[in-house]
Formats: sequence, structure tokens, C-alpha cells
Amino acid sequence: MKIVDARVIVCCPGRNFVTLKLTTEDGLTGVGDATLNGRELAVASYLEDHVVPLVIGRDARRVEDTWHSLYKGAYWRRGPVTMTAIAAVDTALWDIAGKALGVPVHRLLGGRARDGVLVYGHASGADVDEAVRAAERYVALGYHAVRAQAGVPGLAASYGVGRGDLSYEPAERGLPPEERWSTEKYLTSVPRLFARLREALGPDIHLLHDAHHRLTPIEAARLGKALEPYHLFWLEDPVPAELQDGFRLIRQHTTTPLAVGEVFSSIHDCQTLITEQLIDYIRTTVVHAGGITHLRRIAHLAELYHVRTGSHGATDLSPVCMAAALHFDISVHNFGIQEYMRHSADTDRVFPHAYRFADGMLDPGEAPGLGVDIDEALAAEFPYQRAYLPITRKLDGTIHSW
Repeated sequence: MKIVDARVIVCCPGRNFVTLKLTTEDGLTGVGDATLNGRELAVASYLEDHVVPLVIGRDARRVEDTWHSLYKGAYWRRGPVTMTAIAAVDTALWDIAGKALGVPVHRLLGGRARDGVLVYGHASGADVDEAVRAAERYVALGYHAVRAQAGVPGLAASYGVGRGDLSYEPAERGLPPEERWSTEKYLTSVPRLFARLREALGPDIHLLHDAHHRLTPIEAARLGKALEPYHLFWLEDPVPAELQDGFRLIRQHTTTPLAVGEVFSSIHDCQTLITEQLIDYIRTTVVHAGGITHLRRIAHLAELYHVRTGSHGATDLSPVCMAAALHFDISVHNFGIQEYMRHSADTDRVFPHAYRFADGMLDPGEAPGLGVDIDEALAAEFPYQRAYLPITRKLDGTIHSW
């Protein structure tokens, strides 16, 4: 079952996506997401110029061997561009494997470990009142878990505050916009938000919050402690994780569960955090952490240390990645929760898929392979448009983590 064709498809049905499509001599096709937000063409070039020549002629059934060949064979290992490209190949091969056997990918991963995949939606608002109303709308839609973000008084823009009811897309066309930030104002406002949310939603709805790498360890510890009365499901990305010792300091001061890892590209990025139990949820994702093959390794390591999965699932990941994540989620024993940001109607049309939402959960479906495809003719109607994520500066003008 040799691979005879490999094509990289770049399109922009509302935002940019990169998709790898492999075809075997038997006529089977498999798709893999290769989207890296704000750096999409870097991965497209890596695939077209360096990876595609290596996969043509390979046996599509040798998933593990292909993964190691692309990882170790490049000598320059890891990094987001390399691992996103490897993930695209790996995901497409799992798709082909499922189709060849006529079964969904989760059957190849050991079958269902649960009935459905618990997901959380993104509720946000320009102020606390608006954010609470948005959270109530998600609960009315059947969600059992909601991530909440609100505008910070005194700041013109705040991370996580979307432009619509059910979507949040921070990347903007053209050069990066600049936003202003004040940690002091933020730390004062967040506990007020969650006090109102608990009052409005009661004790049973899972509440999550994303600090988006903006705090120091002691600031994160202060926030985690202030949020303890509201029993968060997790506090996400409290500090930049390059200094993993920072999580030890946070742990000393708060019992609020911690989640991190959406920007990690390999098991080595999270080894210390997992083995020293400095986090509660690991947020690595299929597309940025080397595909289903590598994500399973991370999950199996995490299971030994009581760490659960909570994969990134924002709109910068295409429905191809969401489908792959759901097959992983429903099969892995230490699953925690899956982020779910609804795509635009155009995106859903370009990427027809079998997964469905009901009663707070997503289900990957029983279609062979991943259960998702790309309509290439329709994708061609949405050409690439350069876009960047914002840049953040403190009130005094210093560049800060966005």
C-alpha cells in the first residue's frame, strides 16, 4: 500500500488552514492538519520542500516507522514547524489505516473508553455581565463546561473576548495589532467574574479560565488562591512554561488545578511537569505535538502521574485536527476534557465531518478513518490571506506575552 501522491492544500474559509492529503496506490486517501497559527506557510513549505519527497513510495501501513524516520531522520528535532509537519503525515496515515480496514480510527487505538467526549465552550464578554450572559447561553445549549473570559476594566482589549457569541478568532489580517496589558487590573477583575458565574450557574457547571502565559509564578499563585472558592476545573497557562520550576511555586500556594501545554511540541517539553505532578492537565494537541502517535505517548506517561488530557481545540485547528483529537480522546483512559470552538459555516463546508455535538459532549462517529475530508474544489475558492496574532505591551510600552 504505497503512497503515490502527497499534496499540501492551503485555504482560508474564514481563517487559514494547511492540510496534507496522501493517496495510496489502492486509491485510499488520508488527511492531516498542518496548521500553525500565524506561521502557516512555514509548515506548508516544510512539507512541500522536505517531507513530501520522503513519503512518496513509502508503505502507508508503517505508521510508527514513518514517524521515527521523519523525527530522527531530520537530525534537527522538535520545534513547532517540524512537529506540525510530522503530525500532518502521522494523522493522514492513521486516516488511511482506518479506511483500509473499514473502521474508525478509535477502534485502532483500542476502542471506546467512554460514551462521549466532554467538551467546553468559550463564553466571553466586554464586561462581567456580558460574560455571564454568554456562559448562560452555553449552558442553555447543553454544555456542562464553560471557559469564561471578560474584558478587564481600563483596558481597550482583553485576551479571550470574542467578536461573536460562539467563536473567538484572535488572528487578524495584515500586520499584528498591538494590545495593552495590566496584570494589576487583571488580577483584581478575574475573581469578581467567577464569583458572579458561580452565583448565576450554580455549583455543577465546570468553569475554566485561561491566563494565557501572562503572569509570574507568584502572581499566578495569588490568582489561583483567590479563585479557590469558585472551584475551577482548571486555571490554564498561568505562566510561560519555559521555566517549569515556576509551577513548583504556584503549587505551594494554591489547590486550583493547573493546565498547560498547547504550545508544546513534544513529550520532552512536558516531562518534568508531568513526572513531578506540577500540573493536573496536559493540553498538547494532535497537530502541534507530532500527531496521534506522539500524543498517545504523552498521555500514557501522564497517566502514571495522575495527569489527565485536555487538548487544545481552538479555531486555528481545522476540523481534521478536531476529528483526530476526538478519536484520541474517546480512546485514551486518562482523558479529562476537550476544548471545542465551533468553526465558521464556510470551514464546516470545506471540511465535511462525521463528529457531532450533543448534551455537552462530542462524538467522533463510526465512519472509517477519521470521518473527515476536504472539499478541494470549495477550498480553492478561499485563497490564503496573511494574518497574525496580536502583540501585547504593558501600559509602559514593554513587550509582554500575548
